[in-house]
Amino acid sequence: MTAPLDVLVVGAGPTGLALAAQLRAYGATFRIVDRSVDRVRESRALAIQPRTLEALAGFGVTDRLVERGNPAMRLRMHLPRRVVTLPLFDIGCRDTPYPFLLFLSQAETEKALADHLAAHDVPVERGTELVGLEREDEGVACRLRRRDGTEESVRACYVVGCDGAHSTVRAQAGIGFEGYAYPQTFVLADLEVDGLEPDAVHTYMTGAGMLFFFPLGAPATWRMLAMRPPGASDIEVTVRLLQDIADRYTADRLLLRDPVWMTDFRLHNRGAAHYRSGPCFLAGDAAHIHSPAGAQGMNTGIQDALNLGWKLALVRRGSAPEELLETYEAERAPVGRGVRRFTDRAFTIGTSHNPAVRTARTHLAPHLAPLALRARGLRGRVFRTVSELDIHYRRSPASGTGPRSSRWGCPRVSEAGTGGGPKAGDRLPDLPRGLQSRTTGPGYHLLLGGPPHLWPDERLAPITRGRENLLTVHRLGAQSPWPHVSHGLVRPDGYFGYVARGAQLEGLRAHLDRWCPI
Repeated sequence: MTAPLDVLVVGAGPTGLALAAQLRAYGATFRIVDRSVDRVRESRALAIQPRTLEALAGFGVTDRLVERGNPAMRLRMHLPRRVVTLPLFDIGCRDTPYPFLLFLSQAETEKALADHLAAHDVPVERGTELVGLEREDEGVACRLRRRDGTEESVRACYVVGCDGAHSTVRAQAGIGFEGYAYPQTFVLADLEVDGLEPDAVHTYMTGAGMLFFFPLGAPATWRMLAMRPPGASDIEVTVRLLQDIADRYTADRLLLRDPVWMTDFRLHNRGAAHYRSGPCFLAGDAAHIHSPAGAQGMNTGIQDALNLGWKLALVRRGSAPEELLETYEAERAPVGRGVRRFTDRAFTIGTSHNPAVRTARTHLAPHLAPLALRARGLRGRVFRTVSELDIHYRRSPASGTGPRSSRWGCPRVSEAGTGGGPKAGDRLPDLPRGLQSRTTGPGYHLLLGGPPHLWPDERLAPITRGRENLLTVHRLGAQSPWPHVSHGLVRPDGYFGYVARGAQLEGLRAHLDRWCPI
């Protein structure tokens, strides 16, 4: 009998492609299938956050994304009697190589990831649908159907549903999808707009709602997003309808033309009751859907995938205990819930017809928003939240702290000036610049601060022996940003799994023995 796959990835959007890229990097056996015969050509998601660019850098695709995208740095708020220009990501992001919001079509993001897989001889099996799965003692028996009607049975140890809001994996696994639909209908279009200042995000705040224009670049210069006016819910989406909406929402003389893609849609706020049921996992839209406020959706999905992929691969090769897989939901479900709360609040403020909310949006916000966003501390915290740089797993069972202190003796990388250094579960900052690029290779990375003579090979041998292919040691020496003798273990997804102050390594060894046994 043929040995089962390590993982069957269902869905080849950005989430599934990112998961496949990480599984390949760790040598897992897998297949990736998608019911669609081709990748998306229209631009659904439109922006990539700094944290996602960091996370994808290890695959060599980030430079291509940045080259093709538009790193917008300004927000133009069109208020009733004035226009306020505010910088985006100008503060609070000193510790990332990508201190900007990158506007890029989802089609381009998928193409970059798919090209990466193709360059490593990983086929994406399109036109292939999961139609059934049945749990077995050691995995899952999956039934796949191709477009010509032929079927195939595939055995896999794990199945990951990256197959969107109508996930077959979620339904087959019996996982609930709880939440609600918003009553409003929206229009979305990629097109050309005459009369807009380039290289900026434009938002129009009115009593009827909010109108957005995002600098997309390709397949068209602009992405338009707006709420349908009352009474226009059944009208076909045409350039004339889009122009009418723009004329209603703004007094600017904007000319809309040459649409590449137009549609309308309803929004939902829903989350999976669990991210795992036995050998079945959910990631991306299969686990959480919400409004596009803050450009969080695709980014959250990609980071779901990169949290899960290395764990599945290491468990299958015997380099991690099965217990590690339990940390996926413990770490990512709180992130998903937080994104749903954040986007719901932003969406409600921007679309509500409640008289009090409308008054706040049209009369108070135009005066208070510019003042609030000019406050450096507040703006820094907002930008770090939206950019997803502040996501952490401090409460994860896989985050461990040394017996003396979790402090590294340096200011935390933050515009707010809070004290203390990175804690177990925090993201590795890119300070000194280039530190992240040194730790993008597969596996764990051990960072050693303090004089190099404190870390001779014979001291490290009990820790590194047997882990040579999974643990890379970095003696930071004079380049260490931490003035005290410290050490930290960076996980494969770029977060600290363990931190300690001092030169004692017993705690680190115990942590590795638990989560990365020889």
